[in-house]
Amino acid sequence: MTLSRRRFLQGAAAAGAAASVPFYINRALAQDQVLRIYAWAGYFTDEMLSDFTAKTGIKATFTPYGTNDELMNSLRATDGSGFDVIMPTVDRVPGYLDYQLIQPLDTSRIHWDGCLDTAMKGSEVGGVIDDKRYFAPSDWGTEAIAYNTRYTDIDRSKLSYGDLWNPDIGEGVTVRAHSALIGIGLWLESQGKLPRPLLDSFKTEEAMRANFDVILAEAVKHKDMVIQFWSTENEAQGAFRTNGALIGQTWDSTAFRLQSEGEPIAYGAPKEGALAWMEGFVIPQNAQNVDAVYELINWYYTPEAGAMFVKSTGYNSTAVGAEELLPEATRQFFKESYTQQDLDNLWWWPVQDPWYVALRNEYQDRYLSA
Repeated sequence: MTLSRRRFLQGAAAAGAAASVPFYINRALAQDQVLRIYAWAGYFTDEMLSDFTAKTGIKATFTPYGTNDELMNSLRATDGSGFDVIMPTVDRVPGYLDYQLIQPLDTSRIHWDGCLDTAMKGSEVGGVIDDKRYFAPSDWGTEAIAYNTRYTDIDRSKLSYGDLWNPDIGEGVTVRAHSALIGIGLWLESQGKLPRPLLDSFKTEEAMRANFDVILAEAVKHKDMVIQFWSTENEAQGAFRTNGALIGQTWDSTAFRLQSEGEPIAYGAPKEGALAWMEGFVIPQNAQNVDAVYELINWYYTPEAGAMFVKSTGYNSTAVGAEELLPEATRQFFKESYTQQDLDNLWWWPVQDPWYVALRNEYQDRYLSA
């Protein structure tokens, strides 16, 4: 993905001074409509849904999912029916188009002035296909290293994916199996131990398999240190909260939520680069209330809605001006978690074609069953 790392925060800072985009209520669309939202767990609170209805008159229901695979499988099972809007990561969008599950956006109906320019440009790879945009960016975040400051001795300035497998920490690691393989791959690549460049291997199955063979062997070597594998946000939090995890490769939201509960959890980007992703609004092929989806997107591209999202999730909104409305604790978490060098060094997930997802799942299963 070609998102400008350095300019992302610069874009956010400039956005704070920008005027908020006026929200135009379309009462004609609101009559007797129910917008069916299918998004990540925790992404729409009762406060957000109530505010959306108050601003537009449109009622909305929210159904949560926990993984990209769950979302894809649900849409394939219903041939793109059942929901009006979904929120996949941008690297997965081409796969939905391969299965004819989504439709292009009518970009003229979206108040793009409410979206950070850096997010728009950064979502062109994956989100724009054959000159048609399928993806309206909503948020971005990272997967990096969360660790218990009370029971680990971590040098933040030298943080590495290899710290997960430090024998001095011992049993107490939590990871998501498939992304842990990529973290290990980046660690091995930094030592010159991969047969192919990791990013280049996303282009062919042969190259990726050659890398995964080496990565899997290293992962299995340290598997006895894993106290819990996670696949959803709740599972990642639970690993630290109740199951004794001391360090893990988790989303930033995991550490944010645990910190807000008073847990001694810090979060940092390893020197190999935090895994970065972007999510956004996509319309399924057989959506029934498309008009209401545009109202949702335009509502989200206001500072107030963006700030509500950040306060709920701990992720970073693409809504212009949202940062200015955030609580001090949220701003402080971001400041403590990322240096400017970390932001310049983000490792953005490339487009994940269906062949890669199948191969990734094969090696993930082999890792879990080893």
